[in-house]
This record gives sequence, structure tokens and C-alpha cells, in this order.
Amino acid sequence: MPRRWLLIGSCLSLLAASPAMADTLREDIARTAFLVTDKKQATAEIDAAIKQADALIAANPADKEAVLQRGVAIGYRAKLTKSAGDAKLSRAIFEGLLKADPRNPEYHLAVATWHLDSVDQLGGLIAGAALGAKKAIGEAELDKAVALGRDRAFILGAAALLHIRADDNDLLRTRQLAEAALKAPAPTGIDRVMKRAAQIILPAIVEGNGALARKQARSLLPFGKLG
Repeated sequence: MPRRWLLIGSCLSLLAASPAMADTLREDIARTAFLVTDKKQATAEIDAAIKQADALIAANPADKEAVLQRGVAIGYRAKLTKSAGDAKLSRAIFEGLLKADPRNPEYHLAVATWHLDSVDQLGGLIAGAALGAKKAIGEAELDKAVALGRDRAFILGAAALLHIRADDNDLLRTRQLAEAALKAPAPTGIDRVMKRAAQIILPAIVEGNGALARKQARSLLPFGKLG
């Protein structure tokens, strides 16, 4: 296993060491997205996460965290199964959350990720025609997420990975995001994972090797281990 995955795996293993955190939906989904290497297993675990989110929402419709994680899980299932229906549903969930709380950086990041993932997976023309996904919208939402979430290593690190994957010529912006992620607090497991990811891509950025940084970023984003 490459060293970078041992390091990221060790970060996520810290979550399992804490029973209070291990059972949360967010971290169950994160473990699947970052550590599972088998597509069939990943799909089964994401299906289970969606059912768990459905149960939480049925018990408490006002549970916005459960709604967000349901959207994330459905978006991940779309990525794994190439389901246009799931892709559109996850976008609707994210946009609904963002409309209700436009100051939430995670909601902006979710919308940004949806657009940039769709374009990366399908190509700009197909993603735009089939799903309405646009790189420009993704980048604009990414900027809003960063502006609102500058104190979160998770937001900054994810933004660095997404930006270099979308544009491996804009090394300055990616370097700014990665360096900010390294300085930001990392109180949660996913913050630590994204801070470490920023640390991994930064040397290639500093060296001016955008192609390498983009390749690294792709492997460090969710399901990058599936190949």
C-alpha cells in the first residue's frame, strides 16, 4: 500500500478508536469513501448509509446533518453506479440545504463538488447536457465555500484537491489553498484527512508539477482507491 494511504488510513483509524464518533453516519461514509477498495463493497456500504440516513430523517425531519449525509451518500452511489437519477437527486438535496442556509460552507462545498465531480467523470459537454453540471458553477461555489470556511482544514484541503483536479495549470491558487489547510485547525477526523492530503500534494505544487499534483489529488479524493 502506498505510504500516503497508510497515513490517511491511520487518520481514519483514529475515528474507530473513539466509540462516540465511530457510529456517526458522516464517518461511516468517510471510511467507505476513503478506504474501501472494492466497488461492490463500497456500493453496499453506501446503500446501507442511505438507509441509515433515511431512518434518522424519518425520526427527525429537521436533522440537517442527516439530510446532508443522505445527499452525499446518494451522490456517491451515483458516482459508483453512474446513475443520472441519483446524481440529480443529490444535487436537489444540496441545493435545498443551501437555499435554507446560504452561509453554510459545507453546503457550498457539496454543490461545488457535485458540479466538479460530474464534469470530471463525464466530461464537460456530456455533464452539461445530461445533468446541467458546469465547471464554472463548481469553481464559483468552491470559492464561496472557502470564503465561509477559512477556519476549517476540511474545507480548505478539499478545495485544494478539487481545484487542482479541475485546473492543473492554476498552481498559485492550489498552493494558497493547500498552505491554508495546513495552518487551519483540524479538530475532526475528516479535517485531519484533508490536511494530510494537502500536505501530500503541496511538494508537487511547489515544484511546478501540476500534472503530478492532479494525479495525486484524484487518488486522494473519495473513491480514489478504486482505480
